[in-house]
Amino acid sequence: MATVVTVNAQTADPSPLLAPRSIAVVGATDRPGSYGELVCGNLRRAEFPGPVWGINPRRDRVHGFPCLPSLADLPEPVDAVVIAIPAAMVPEVVDAAGALGCGGAIVISAGFGEVAAGRRLEAELIDAAARHNLPLCGPNGNGIAALHARAPMWGDAIGGQIPGHVALITQSGNVGVNALGAARGIDFHTVISTGNQAVLDASDWLEALAVADGVRSVGLFLEAAGDGEKLASALALCVERGVGVAIQKVGSSPAGARAAAAHTGSLAGDFRVFRALVEEAGAAWAEEPHELLELARAMAAPKARPRQEGGLAVLTCSGGDSGSAADIAASVGIEMPALAPETQRLLKPLLPSAATVDNPLDYTSMIWGDTELLAELSRIVSDDPGIAQVLLLFDYPNRALDASWDAVLAGIIAGAARASSAVIAAATLPDLINEEAVRELADHGVPFIAGLGEAVRAAKALARPPGDAARLREIAAAAAPRPGSPAGDSEWLDEAEAKALLAAAGVAVPEGRTATDAAGAASVAEAIGFPVAVKLVARGLLHKSEVAALRLGLETGEQVRAAATELLALDATGAEGVRLLVERMAEGEAELVVAAHRDGV
Repeated sequence: MATVVTVNAQTADPSPLLAPRSIAVVGATDRPGSYGELVCGNLRRAEFPGPVWGINPRRDRVHGFPCLPSLADLPEPVDAVVIAIPAAMVPEVVDAAGALGCGGAIVISAGFGEVAAGRRLEAELIDAAARHNLPLCGPNGNGIAALHARAPMWGDAIGGQIPGHVALITQSGNVGVNALGAARGIDFHTVISTGNQAVLDASDWLEALAVADGVRSVGLFLEAAGDGEKLASALALCVERGVGVAIQKVGSSPAGARAAAAHTGSLAGDFRVFRALVEEAGAAWAEEPHELLELARAMAAPKARPRQEGGLAVLTCSGGDSGSAADIAASVGIEMPALAPETQRLLKPLLPSAATVDNPLDYTSMIWGDTELLAELSRIVSDDPGIAQVLLLFDYPNRALDASWDAVLAGIIAGAARASSAVIAAATLPDLINEEAVRELADHGVPFIAGLGEAVRAAKALARPPGDAARLREIAAAAAPRPGSPAGDSEWLDEAEAKALLAAAGVAVPEGRTATDAAGAASVAEAIGFPVAVKLVARGLLHKSEVAALRLGLETGEQVRAAATELLALDATGAEGVRLLVERMAEGEAELVVAAHRDGV
C-alpha cells in the first residue's frame, strides 16, 4: 500500500488518484475516439479490479460498465473522478465531486488557461477544488495511467503495457502517449499528464511518486519550472528515498519558451537557474524526450550505479563502435582510462590477435556468441582498479536468425553477476533493442539503453554523486515566500530609492541626497563636497542615458544649478515623481554593476 503524503498545505493527499480502488468517468460514451470512450475502453482492457461507473444520463452501459445520470447517483464516493466533458461544465462537476467526498479528479477536458477565453473557467475550477481540498490533475492533459494498479485513466487508447518501476510526469500529453506506445521495453509504473497544472503541479506529483511503492525513478518533462520551494523539497525527498530523477525542461530558446506558453500557458523561467537546481539534486539532465526516457530507465536500475570511484570501460566487437564511444565519452566529460597492465596481461591470452586490448576493448566478432568468454572478459575488465563502470555494446537485430544473439545476452547477464563494477548494456542504434532482452537484463539489474550516445550519457548520470537532501531543503527554505513580501504586481524603484535600500543593507553607495529644484541641488552639492554628479530620477525613468538625464564632474555650485535646470527641463517620458539625485563623484573605487532578479526556482 502506498505511503500517504500531503504534498502541500493547500491540497490533500493525491494518492487515491495514483492507486484508485473505484473510478467514475464523467462523459462516458460509446462514441469512438472520444475521451470518455477511450478511458472506459482502457479500463476494460486493463481489467481494472474495482468498480467503474460511467456518468452519462443518455447511456445505460459503456464498455460493459454501468452508467448513472450524475455523480450524486453513485452508491458511494469514488477514489477517482475522470472528467471528459465540455470545459464550461467542468467546474460544477469538480464542485460536486468534492462535495461528495471523492478522492480526487482528473480533468482531460481542454479549453481552460491555455487559451484566453478559458482563463475564467480555470479560475472557477481552481476555486471549486479549493473549496473541498480536492486533489486535481489537469486540466488540458491526458490523465493518469496508473499501470501498477491496472488503472489507465488515459485519454488515448492503450493496452498490453507491463507494469514496471519507471514513472513519468509530463506537461505534454503527447510525450506521455509516445512513451506508452514506444517499443523500447520501458515498463512504466505510472504516467501522469499534468496539463495546465491548475491545482497540482509536477513538484506535487514528484513528491507523491517518491513515496509510492515500486517507483525507482521518475522522468519529468516540464514546460514551466514551477515553484522553487516545492521542487527543491520534492527533489530532497527523492534523494532520501533513493528514487532517481531525470529531467527535460523546454524553454531554453526563445522559440521554445513561446511554444511552452502557447501550449499550456506556462512561463519558462530562467533556464540557468533551473538547471543549477537539477545539478544540485544529482538528477540527470536530458536534452530531448528519447534521452529523457533512457535516463529514467537507467536511473531505475540501482545496481547500475558505480560502487567505487573510477572511469568507464567499453566492450564491443566493433572498431567503429569503439571510436564512436570514445569520442562521445570525451564530448560529455566522462573518463575512459587505459586498462591497467595487469588487466591487459589477463585479457591477451583470451582474445584473438586482431583484438584491441585497450579501452574501449574491441574483442572482435571472432568470439561472438561465446557466452563464457564474454562473461570472463566482463569480470576481468570490471576488476581493473581504474574502472567503476562497464558498458557492453549489444545490438539485437529485429530479424535475428541464429542463436548467437541469445548466447551474447546470456554472456552479458553472467558477466554482470561476476562484475565488481556497475554494468550497463546498450544498442548502438536505438532501433536495435529487443523488449524481451530489455526485461531479462532488467531482472538482473542491468539497464539496456537504446542508443550509444544515450548510454554514455546515462553512465555519466549514474556516476554523479547523489544530491544532498539537507542542502536541498535549505534551498527550499530560501526559495519560500518571505513574510511581508509585497503581493501583487511589482514596480520599479528609482535610483535614489534603490540606493537607500542598498545602504540600509550595508552596501557602500556614493554619498548623496535628493533635491526637487536647482537651488536645492546646489545646496546638496555644497554640503557633500565637489566634484558631483547630478541625475534626473523617477520610477518611470529606467535608462537615463537615453534622454541624457545625467551630468558628471560638476565643480561649482553655479555648474550644479545650470545642470539641474537643464535636467528638470527635459521630457522625462511622462514619469511621475521626478526629482534630482546629487552624488559626490567617487575616486579610487572598484565599480561593480550587478543585475539580479528573483526567479521562481
